[in-house]
Amino acid sequence: MFEGQPKGLYALALANTGERFGYYTMLAIFTLFLQAKFGYTAVETSTIFGGFLGLVYFMPLVGGILADKKGYGKMVTTGIVCMFIGYVLLAIPTSSASGKPLMFGALFLIACGTGLFKGNLQVMVGNLYDSPEYSSKRDRAFSLFYMAINVGALFAPTAATKVTNYVLGHANFSYNSQIPSLAHQFLNGTITPEGSATLAGLQSAQNFVGDTATFCNVYIEKLSEAYNYGFAVACISLVASMAIYLICRPMFKHADYNSKQQAAVSGHTGPELSKAETKQRIIALLLVFAVVIFFWMAFHQNGLTMTFFARDYTVKSVTGIDRIGFDVWNLVLVIIAVYGGFSLFQSKTGKGKVISAVVILASLAVLLWSYSTMTPVVEILPQIFQQFNPFFVVALTPVSLTVFGYLANKKKEPSAPRKIGIGMLIAACGFMILAFGSFGLPTPSTVETSGIDPSQLVSTNWLISTYLVLTFAELFLSPMGISFVSKVAPPKYKGMMMGGWFVATAIGNSMTAIIGYLWGGMQLWLVWSVLIVLCLLSALFIFSIMKKLEKVA
Repeated sequence: MFEGQPKGLYALALANTGERFGYYTMLAIFTLFLQAKFGYTAVETSTIFGGFLGLVYFMPLVGGILADKKGYGKMVTTGIVCMFIGYVLLAIPTSSASGKPLMFGALFLIACGTGLFKGNLQVMVGNLYDSPEYSSKRDRAFSLFYMAINVGALFAPTAATKVTNYVLGHANFSYNSQIPSLAHQFLNGTITPEGSATLAGLQSAQNFVGDTATFCNVYIEKLSEAYNYGFAVACISLVASMAIYLICRPMFKHADYNSKQQAAVSGHTGPELSKAETKQRIIALLLVFAVVIFFWMAFHQNGLTMTFFARDYTVKSVTGIDRIGFDVWNLVLVIIAVYGGFSLFQSKTGKGKVISAVVILASLAVLLWSYSTMTPVVEILPQIFQQFNPFFVVALTPVSLTVFGYLANKKKEPSAPRKIGIGMLIAACGFMILAFGSFGLPTPSTVETSGIDPSQLVSTNWLISTYLVLTFAELFLSPMGISFVSKVAPPKYKGMMMGGWFVATAIGNSMTAIIGYLWGGMQLWLVWSVLIVLCLLSALFIFSIMKKLEKVA
């Protein structure tokens, strides 16, 4: 799986891992922070969340245009610095009034920094595979690169959760998902009699002695401060990312070129394309971009409505074997066992097979010991569910590479556009699971004002199963789409076209807010059904234009 790849791939992947760890630590608690700190409604939170994600993924277009003129490496380093300043601003505890302008300024800096960093780093990865000796490994390389991104994302929710629990614990509080909303309702005078009774019970459970107004203010302040510390984790990760990038630069320096720089060194700009060929390629890319908009609209509900679902409708603790998945180190042991299994079957020597077998047995033994030492009941916070998607990406990447490698050897591997279409169908299946799990549940509006009976809370497995299926869709769509762009984009417009991929992602991310707007009086299964229909229509569209796309692929 890792054989024959240039060293520059691993250096760039590690640099991206550090940056993504910080980003996903922030994103895991971002919507929770907005509602806890400022008391934003679901609609207001959805607007801010969708707008921020849209800007984050729109700015790579600007970053790509700049890099096509100034160079990719310069833009990457500038981007890291911008993001670092943004995370520092988010990490500063403030009052509600002064915190809003500081927060929006921080979000703008993070979006600009990401725009300069993300797409241009991936263009350099693509440049590593422009030479004939590596060109056949491009799709596999982007799958490995994508896996590295998710290694950083895997640990992010746990980092955010540990920080939250630590800060609240020092204030003699524990996390309860109902308190922030009820506290804001109490302070602004909109709380119902049922809500007041619930809040009084929650205050008593927190062992807080004092009046309700003081409890509300103090709890909101401490929870917001806990989220500030979570944002500070992102600052540390960016320092690590910058260090890796600068130290390992000799490994990929030869890939830091745009068409203008390549021409200055070698006297040519690569394969010449006619105007008709250039137009044909750009049209094909734009058609793919149009499809992936709806995938990202659906997929990035993980930080919005799926987090709301985890907070409001999912059980607050787990027992039995379900506990395994809520310790990130257990997930790491599972990943090690999976990779050991693939190594066992792929090793060509007896020594390699023995080492692989030992690794598998050791990881399973440690996993069994870890399970036996876990507390009988594990309390869970809503953001922790976001670790399952990166876990599944890392664990399933060797599976997808093996399957696609087998199909390639048989000359039956689907083209990148066809994989994208299949991914859209799989995404629809993912939200079908969540729709089934939501039948009979009260509407979000009812839960917000009156709470939900504990007997109505659903199993964690509904969300985990949805994340599993969405991960299959992501592996078919995202790394293959990035590889398709790096391969098909006209040489003079590589940065711009990679930026175009992220603009499509930006539009999709902005449209996540639409589902947030439905989060109110509508039945939950209908909310998820909107995403099912959009994914199915997108799949139908891409299969209808498949011949045109495969012609340039």
